[in-house]
Amino acid sequence: MDTILSHAFVSEILGTGMLVLLGTGVVANVILPKNKGFDGGWLLINFGWGIAVFSGVYVAFRSGAHLNPAVTLGLLAADSPFATLTGPEGVVTATIEPTVSNAFWYILAQLIGAFLGAVLCFLAYKKHFDEDADGATKLAVFSTGPAIRSYAWNFITEVIGTFVLVFVILVFGKTPSGLGPLAVALLVVGIGASLGGPTGYAINPARDLGPRLAHALLPIRGKGSSDWAYSWIPVLGPIVGGVLAGLAGAAYV
Repeated sequence: MDTILSHAFVSEILGTGMLVLLGTGVVANVILPKNKGFDGGWLLINFGWGIAVFSGVYVAFRSGAHLNPAVTLGLLAADSPFATLTGPEGVVTATIEPTVSNAFWYILAQLIGAFLGAVLCFLAYKKHFDEDADGATKLAVFSTGPAIRSYAWNFITEVIGTFVLVFVILVFGKTPSGLGPLAVALLVVGIGASLGGPTGYAINPARDLGPRLAHALLPIRGKGSSDWAYSWIPVLGPIVGGVLAGLAGAAYV
Protein backbone atom coordinates (compact mmCIF):
# COMPACT_ATOMS: atom_id res chain seq x y z
CA MET A 1 0.00 0.00 0.00
CA ASP A 2 1.54 3.33 -1.05
CA THR A 3 1.57 6.43 1.15
CA ILE A 4 -1.43 8.11 -0.49
CA LEU A 5 -3.56 4.99 -0.18
CA SER A 6 -2.43 4.42 3.42
CA HIS A 7 -3.55 7.96 4.29
CA ALA A 8 -6.88 7.24 2.59
CA PHE A 9 -7.19 3.99 4.56
CA VAL A 10 -6.78 5.79 7.88
CA SER A 11 -9.08 8.57 6.68
CA GLU A 12 -11.87 6.10 5.91
CA ILE A 13 -11.47 4.43 9.30
CA LEU A 14 -11.71 7.75 11.13
CA GLY A 15 -14.53 9.15 9.00
CA THR A 16 -16.65 6.00 9.12
CA GLY A 17 -15.97 5.67 12.83
CA MET A 18 -17.23 9.21 13.42
CA LEU A 19 -20.28 8.56 11.23
CA VAL A 20 -21.25 5.41 13.13
CA LEU A 21 -20.47 6.79 16.59
CA LEU A 22 -22.77 9.80 16.08
CA GLY A 23 -25.38 7.87 14.10
CA THR A 24 -25.76 4.97 16.51
CA GLY A 25 -25.47 7.49 19.33
CA VAL A 26 -28.60 9.36 18.27
CA VAL A 27 -30.50 6.07 18.03
CA ALA A 28 -29.32 5.10 21.53
CA ASN A 29 -30.38 8.50 22.87
CA VAL A 30 -33.88 8.12 21.45
CA ILE A 31 -34.69 4.47 22.22
CA LEU A 32 -32.71 3.38 25.31
CA PRO A 33 -34.37 3.92 28.73
CA LYS A 34 -33.58 6.90 30.98
CA ASN A 35 -31.89 8.99 28.27
CA LYS A 36 -32.52 12.72 28.10
CA GLY A 37 -33.47 12.29 24.45
CA PHE A 38 -35.72 9.28 25.07
CA ASP A 39 -38.68 9.07 22.69
CA GLY A 40 -37.34 11.97 20.63
CA GLY A 41 -38.85 10.52 17.47
CA TRP A 42 -37.98 9.48 13.95
CA LEU A 43 -37.03 12.93 12.71
CA LEU A 44 -34.46 13.36 15.49
CA ILE A 45 -32.88 10.11 14.33
CA ASN A 46 -32.99 11.29 10.70
CA PHE A 47 -31.28 14.59 11.49
CA GLY A 48 -28.83 12.90 13.83
CA TRP A 49 -27.70 10.58 11.06
CA GLY A 50 -27.47 13.51 8.66
CA ILE A 51 -25.17 15.38 11.06
CA ALA A 52 -23.20 12.16 11.55
CA VAL A 53 -22.62 12.01 7.79
CA PHE A 54 -21.70 15.71 7.74
CA SER A 55 -19.07 15.13 10.45
CA GLY A 56 -17.74 11.93 8.90
CA VAL A 57 -17.30 13.51 5.48
CA TYR A 58 -15.21 16.33 6.92
CA VAL A 59 -13.06 13.93 8.94
CA ALA A 60 -12.39 11.74 5.89
CA PHE A 61 -11.17 14.53 3.62
CA ARG A 62 -7.99 12.62 2.68
CA SER A 63 -9.88 9.74 1.05
CA GLY A 64 -12.73 11.43 -0.77
CA ALA A 65 -14.99 10.52 2.17
CA HIS A 66 -16.75 7.45 0.80
CA LEU A 67 -17.62 6.08 4.28
CA ASN A 68 -19.74 3.45 2.56
CA PRO A 69 -18.89 0.37 0.43
CA ALA A 70 -21.90 1.17 -1.77
CA VAL A 71 -20.34 4.54 -2.65
CA THR A 72 -16.95 2.93 -3.28
CA LEU A 73 -18.45 0.25 -5.53
CA GLY A 74 -20.64 2.82 -7.25
CA LEU A 75 -17.60 4.91 -8.11
CA LEU A 76 -15.80 1.76 -9.26
CA ALA A 77 -18.74 0.90 -11.54
CA ALA A 78 -18.77 4.47 -12.86
CA ASP A 79 -14.99 4.37 -13.38
CA SER A 80 -14.82 7.60 -11.39
CA PRO A 81 -11.73 8.47 -9.28
CA PHE A 82 -12.03 7.53 -5.61
CA ALA A 83 -10.34 10.77 -4.57
CA THR A 84 -8.70 13.75 -6.19
CA LEU A 85 -6.27 15.47 -3.85
CA THR A 86 -5.43 19.12 -4.40
CA GLY A 87 -2.76 21.46 -3.14
CA PRO A 88 -2.54 25.25 -3.02
CA GLU A 89 -4.72 27.09 -5.50
CA GLY A 90 -6.61 23.91 -6.33
CA VAL A 91 -3.74 22.22 -8.17
CA VAL A 92 -4.31 18.45 -8.37
CA THR A 93 -1.49 16.66 -6.56
CA ALA A 94 -2.71 13.03 -6.64
CA THR A 95 -5.60 10.85 -7.72
CA ILE A 96 -6.71 7.55 -6.24
CA GLU A 97 -7.84 5.47 -9.17
CA PRO A 98 -10.99 3.31 -9.17
CA THR A 99 -9.44 -0.17 -9.07
CA VAL A 100 -10.58 -3.39 -7.41
CA SER A 101 -7.48 -3.35 -5.20
CA ASN A 102 -8.12 0.19 -3.99
CA ALA A 103 -11.80 -0.65 -3.43
CA PHE A 104 -10.77 -3.56 -1.18
CA TRP A 105 -8.72 -1.27 1.08
CA TYR A 106 -11.48 1.33 1.21
CA ILE A 107 -14.12 -1.23 2.17
CA LEU A 108 -11.89 -2.86 4.79
CA ALA A 109 -11.25 0.55 6.36
CA GLN A 110 -14.97 1.33 6.38
CA LEU A 111 -15.78 -1.94 8.17
CA ILE A 112 -13.07 -1.34 10.77
CA GLY A 113 -14.25 2.22 11.34
CA ALA A 114 -17.89 1.18 11.65
CA PHE A 115 -17.01 -1.50 14.20
CA LEU A 116 -14.94 0.92 16.28
CA GLY A 117 -17.62 3.61 16.14
CA ALA A 118 -20.21 1.14 17.45
CA VAL A 119 -17.89 0.10 20.29
CA LEU A 120 -17.46 3.75 21.31
CA CYS A 121 -21.24 4.23 21.24
CA PHE A 122 -21.63 1.26 23.57
CA LEU A 123 -19.08 2.74 25.97
CA ALA A 124 -20.82 6.13 25.92
CA TYR A 125 -24.22 4.55 26.70
CA LYS A 126 -23.04 1.62 28.86
CA LYS A 127 -25.26 2.44 31.85
CA HIS A 128 -28.30 2.78 29.61
CA PHE A 129 -27.61 -0.56 27.93
CA ASP A 130 -27.64 -1.99 31.47
CA GLU A 131 -31.20 -0.76 32.01
CA ASP A 132 -34.25 -2.88 31.23
CA ALA A 133 -34.96 -2.87 27.51
CA ASP A 134 -35.72 -5.80 25.26
CA GLY A 135 -33.02 -7.33 23.09
CA ALA A 136 -34.54 -6.01 19.87
CA THR A 137 -34.33 -2.44 21.16
CA LYS A 138 -30.67 -2.84 22.06
CA LEU A 139 -29.91 -4.39 18.67
CA ALA A 140 -31.68 -1.47 16.96
CA VAL A 141 -29.00 0.89 18.31
CA PHE A 142 -26.40 -1.02 16.31
CA SER A 143 -28.07 -2.22 13.15
CA THR A 144 -31.19 -1.93 11.06
CA GLY A 145 -34.27 -4.13 11.00
CA PRO A 146 -37.51 -4.18 9.02
CA ALA A 147 -40.81 -2.73 10.17
CA ILE A 148 -42.50 -5.57 8.26
CA ARG A 149 -40.21 -8.55 7.61
CA SER A 150 -40.36 -9.49 3.94
CA TYR A 151 -36.89 -10.25 2.65
CA ALA A 152 -37.62 -9.61 -1.03
CA TRP A 153 -39.35 -6.27 -0.41
CA ASN A 154 -36.86 -5.22 2.28
CA PHE A 155 -34.11 -5.91 -0.26
CA ILE A 156 -35.85 -3.77 -2.89
CA THR A 157 -36.25 -0.92 -0.39
CA GLU A 158 -32.51 -0.94 0.37
CA VAL A 159 -31.64 -1.07 -3.34
CA ILE A 160 -33.84 1.95 -4.07
CA GLY A 161 -32.62 4.00 -1.10
CA THR A 162 -28.97 3.34 -1.88
CA PHE A 163 -29.47 4.02 -5.58
CA VAL A 164 -30.80 7.46 -4.66
CA LEU A 165 -27.86 8.10 -2.34
CA VAL A 166 -25.10 7.12 -4.77
CA PHE A 167 -26.71 8.52 -7.92
CA VAL A 168 -27.32 11.93 -6.36
CA ILE A 169 -23.76 11.97 -4.93
CA LEU A 170 -22.43 11.37 -8.45
CA VAL A 171 -24.58 14.22 -9.74
CA PHE A 172 -23.37 16.46 -6.89
CA GLY A 173 -19.83 16.02 -8.18
CA LYS A 174 -20.78 17.53 -11.52
CA THR A 175 -22.58 20.62 -10.25
CA PRO A 176 -20.89 24.00 -10.78
CA SER A 177 -21.42 24.97 -7.13
CA GLY A 178 -19.29 22.06 -5.97
CA LEU A 179 -21.70 21.46 -3.07
CA GLY A 180 -20.11 19.40 -0.28
CA PRO A 181 -20.71 17.72 3.08
CA LEU A 182 -23.86 19.67 3.94
CA ALA A 183 -25.55 18.60 0.71
CA VAL A 184 -24.74 14.92 1.38
CA ALA A 185 -25.97 15.27 4.97
CA LEU A 186 -29.29 16.74 3.82
CA LEU A 187 -29.61 13.99 1.23
CA VAL A 188 -29.28 11.37 3.98
CA VAL A 189 -31.90 13.18 6.08
CA GLY A 190 -34.20 13.20 3.06
CA ILE A 191 -33.71 9.50 2.35
CA GLY A 192 -34.42 8.67 5.98
CA ALA A 193 -37.54 10.82 6.08
CA SER A 194 -38.92 9.52 2.79
CA LEU A 195 -37.63 5.98 2.24
CA GLY A 196 -36.34 4.96 5.67
CA GLY A 197 -39.50 3.63 7.27
CA PRO A 198 -39.66 0.08 5.88
CA THR A 199 -36.10 -1.01 6.80
CA GLY A 200 -34.48 1.72 8.88
CA TYR A 201 -32.42 2.74 5.79
CA ALA A 202 -29.03 1.12 6.19
CA ILE A 203 -28.01 2.31 2.67
CA ASN A 204 -24.48 1.36 3.76
CA PRO A 205 -23.18 -2.20 4.24
CA ALA A 206 -20.42 -1.10 6.65
CA ARG A 207 -22.79 0.99 8.76
CA ASP A 208 -24.89 -2.13 9.41
CA LEU A 209 -22.40 -5.00 9.36
CA GLY A 210 -19.68 -3.38 11.49
CA PRO A 211 -22.05 -2.48 14.36
CA ARG A 212 -23.85 -5.83 14.08
CA LEU A 213 -20.50 -7.56 14.62
CA ALA A 214 -19.87 -5.27 17.59
CA HIS A 215 -23.29 -6.19 19.01
CA ALA A 216 -22.46 -9.88 18.67
CA LEU A 217 -19.09 -9.50 20.42
CA LEU A 218 -19.72 -6.89 23.12
CA PRO A 219 -20.85 -7.87 26.65
CA ILE A 220 -24.26 -6.17 26.39
CA ARG A 221 -26.65 -7.14 29.17
CA GLY A 222 -29.75 -8.90 27.83
CA LYS A 223 -28.81 -8.23 24.21
CA GLY A 224 -30.48 -11.25 22.63
CA SER A 225 -29.96 -12.21 18.99
CA SER A 226 -27.93 -10.21 16.46
CA ASP A 227 -30.50 -11.24 13.80
CA TRP A 228 -28.03 -12.71 11.32
CA ALA A 229 -30.95 -14.09 9.29
CA TYR A 230 -31.72 -10.51 8.19
CA SER A 231 -28.13 -9.26 8.02
CA TRP A 232 -27.64 -9.95 4.31
CA ILE A 233 -30.36 -7.45 3.33
CA PRO A 234 -28.52 -4.27 4.50
CA VAL A 235 -25.32 -5.60 2.91
CA LEU A 236 -26.38 -6.92 -0.50
CA GLY A 237 -29.21 -4.44 -1.05
CA PRO A 238 -26.95 -1.37 -0.80
CA ILE A 239 -24.24 -3.06 -2.87
CA VAL A 240 -26.70 -3.69 -5.71
CA GLY A 241 -28.16 -0.18 -5.39
CA GLY A 242 -24.71 1.41 -5.37
CA VAL A 243 -23.47 -0.48 -8.42
CA LEU A 244 -26.66 0.27 -10.37
CA ALA A 245 -26.35 3.95 -9.44
CA GLY A 246 -22.72 3.96 -10.56
CA LEU A 247 -23.65 2.51 -13.95
CA ALA A 248 -26.56 4.92 -14.33
CA GLY A 249 -24.46 7.85 -13.18
CA ALA A 250 -21.73 7.06 -15.68
CA ALA A 251 -24.29 7.13 -18.48
CA TYR A 252 -26.01 10.29 -17.21
CA VAL A 253 -23.19 12.57 -16.14
